[in-house]
Amino acid sequence: MNRNAKLPETEEGTILFNTDPIVIRHHYEIDYIHSYAQDSPFFAGLAKKKLLGSKCEACGHIYATPRGHCMECGAATRWFELPQRGRVHTFTTCHFGSEAFLKETPFTLILVEFDGVDTLFMSRLIGVEPDEARIGMPVRARFVRNCKFRPTDVYFVPE
Repeated sequence: MNRNAKLPETEEGTILFNTDPIVIRHHYEIDYIHSYAQDSPFFAGLAKKKLLGSKCEACGHIYATPRGHCMECGAATRWFELPQRGRVHTFTTCHFGSEAFLKETPFTLILVEFDGVDTLFMSRLIGVEPDEARIGMPVRARFVRNCKFRPTDVYFVPE
């Protein structure tokens, strides 16, 4: 047993921004390997400039956000191409967001309703000031040019 053992140390320090409470900057970076599993077709659809939801094979309930099984009757669903035009069902202005959204803050999140679809689709509304968003506003889907296989690869603009 070595009672004099020590962890290796570096000359790095920590920048102290505040003392009561203590506020420091701590950088954290990590790469994740992530599987979209059964949701993979949704993200592949975004790369093809398509919005995919799911439709129940038994009762016909249509989900704007994909489900493997129907939440109404429990039956399996199949992939269903959603319209790319809809209306703002509701919206909120976000004054704070994750690192990916800092340059866009404030930004507007919307729930889009599509004709013939039973649930709503959440996305960003681009091209209007936050105070210009309106319930019922016609919108259409747009897609980023270079797909990153993220939910943010689709966004909506005023029609």
